[in-house]
Amino acid sequence: MGKNKTVFLCNNCGYESIRWLGRCPSCKEWNTLEEFRVPDEKKSSPRPLQNTQPVSITDIDLTTDIRMLTGISELDRVLGGGIIPGSLVLFGGEPGIGKSTLLLQAAQTLATRGNNVLYVTGEESVQQVGLRAKRLSALDSSILLLAEHSLEVVEEAIRSIHPPVVIIDSIQTVFSDTLTSSPGTVSQIRECTARLMRLAKDTGCSILLVGHVTKDGGLAGPKTLEHMVDCVLNFEGDRHHVFRLLRCVKNRFGSTNEIGVFLMTAAGLEVVNNPSQLFLSQGDSQPGAGVTATMEGSRPLLVEIQALVAATGFATPRRMAEGLDYNRVSLLLAVLEKRGGLLLQGHDIYVNVVGGVQINEPAVDLAVILAAASAFREKKLLPKLLVVGEVGLTGEVRAVSRLDQRLQEAAKLGFTTAIVPEIGGIKVPPSLEVHPVTSISGALQIAFGGGDNS
Repeated sequence: MGKNKTVFLCNNCGYESIRWLGRCPSCKEWNTLEEFRVPDEKKSSPRPLQNTQPVSITDIDLTTDIRMLTGISELDRVLGGGIIPGSLVLFGGEPGIGKSTLLLQAAQTLATRGNNVLYVTGEESVQQVGLRAKRLSALDSSILLLAEHSLEVVEEAIRSIHPPVVIIDSIQTVFSDTLTSSPGTVSQIRECTARLMRLAKDTGCSILLVGHVTKDGGLAGPKTLEHMVDCVLNFEGDRHHVFRLLRCVKNRFGSTNEIGVFLMTAAGLEVVNNPSQLFLSQGDSQPGAGVTATMEGSRPLLVEIQALVAATGFATPRRMAEGLDYNRVSLLLAVLEKRGGLLLQGHDIYVNVVGGVQINEPAVDLAVILAAASAFREKKLLPKLLVVGEVGLTGEVRAVSRLDQRLQEAAKLGFTTAIVPEIGGIKVPPSLEVHPVTSISGALQIAFGGGDNS
């Protein structure tokens, strides 16, 4: 009789070792390797052979790729137009951010269109889910609840009911009886996700998984889950703010980096059709505030950059950035001091993106510089001013992509002036006065109404 193989898996990153280690060589975390036994391959029953033959790619019927609309426009946008039958979608996010609320609302809209939805809850009872569905007005007879942790029971229910959509909340609570490790470990998550992927492809049902996040903000077992599923969506936001962002990280059937914007209310999540207005100040602008346009997938989004410059009380001035890369902000402040002539070394500087939006593209560089200069001078920028441009180390303003889309969004929201890099061949809205610049010194002069550049 063969013996079971013993391996050690890191419960943080999934690293596998044949012996126990105090520190994981992959993620450098301590005491994360756990022992579990792999059944002997000789004792496991072979998978039955399927009568499949290679087919030409030109003979595939592509008309069967019909997406199911969830009825929630922002969710459909991020998914690339709806749910693909037979796909495996992972929803990640912090606890209490609204993942279960969004999926229950999606289940309700799918059920009203005649689709049975199987909602597998591993963290709550059916009564608790029912109470939340009542609060969200999501009570529909086509939504079937199953409070179960066993993967084998869930598989049997899916094969017997044949629902078009299955929601599993959450994947960390599901376990397979074939493994001896406890639920939530990397080995259980990997095995359960792989079997659910095969089940989705075999039956054609779409499976939506809810995934927990680690203390670092990443999906639990991130590399294990991300490469196995078809689509990864991150639900972001601050509990102290009413808005939520649904961001696409991976999508085999659509565009990545798309975002959806929602408002969290007592009645559930509401779609925000014009998110740019959500992140802009409603009153008059103040010194230290500048508006820029960032591209989130195919959507231009106008956000406000705020900066605060104050005399430091420390030997080393403090620099803080929220919503922007800290190293990038430090670089831009150095460029502003060297090329713009502003003496910032004796000041604490804080830079923030209003609303908690995370921005990763360099097109907002010029807005950060002008906001910091405005806070330093205690002087407002021009009213209704949009600032777009990447800044180099020599102080030059470099071109950005999709500038015409950014300008169109600004004009639609009533902006009258824009400072942009010099780019030819773009369509400028008639209501927008555009000032092309090549350096930050020129941008500073225009932004303050033609004042001096000291």
